[in-house]
Amino acid sequence: MIRLALFASGSGSNAENIAHYFRFRDDVAVTLIISNKTDAYVHERARRLGIPSFTYSREAFDKGDEILALLRRHEIEFIVLAGFLLKVSQPLLDAYPQRIVNIHPALLPRYGGKGMYGDRVHQAVVEAGDRVSGITIHYVNEHYDEGDIIFQAQCELLPGDTPEEVARKVHALEYAHFPEVIDSLVKKLNN
Repeated sequence: MIRLALFASGSGSNAENIAHYFRFRDDVAVTLIISNKTDAYVHERARRLGIPSFTYSREAFDKGDEILALLRRHEIEFIVLAGFLLKVSQPLLDAYPQRIVNIHPALLPRYGGKGMYGDRVHQAVVEAGDRVSGITIHYVNEHYDEGDIIFQAQCELLPGDTPEEVARKVHALEYAHFPEVIDSLVKKLNN
């Protein structure tokens, strides 16, 4: 069984969607959720799903040793960032090369980088007058949103779409594609 850890900083809707996708599988499972915020709603979602969740400080994420120890105890083989806002530290990158993926709510390389997440991205897309947006699933490296792109999907935007409407369209793409892309990546781990 391949065990996944999800890192999330907020509501955790993507984390919950991914956990549901793998819920009744015997080859892959979400067995751990880690956050950098004690009050993140993802902890409530994890509780309802019966998945252990933990919170660590920014300093703990930067150092990496406590988190690596937890990941080893839970025999984690693959990490998914699902709305996780901190940069992944070098110790984690070294321990999980090409085994950490992120989803970004835009078509990278546009609208990526430090501070570009969630509604900030959708606002920037609207202000630029773009006619398409979408998602980018990519490997994580030492720079925000610069890892190798694995998958992109796009949605059409209409004149007058608000950032909230863009978010709705992008979330639909996230929920439809992120679990399937993760599934295809972890299947390659056994080959």
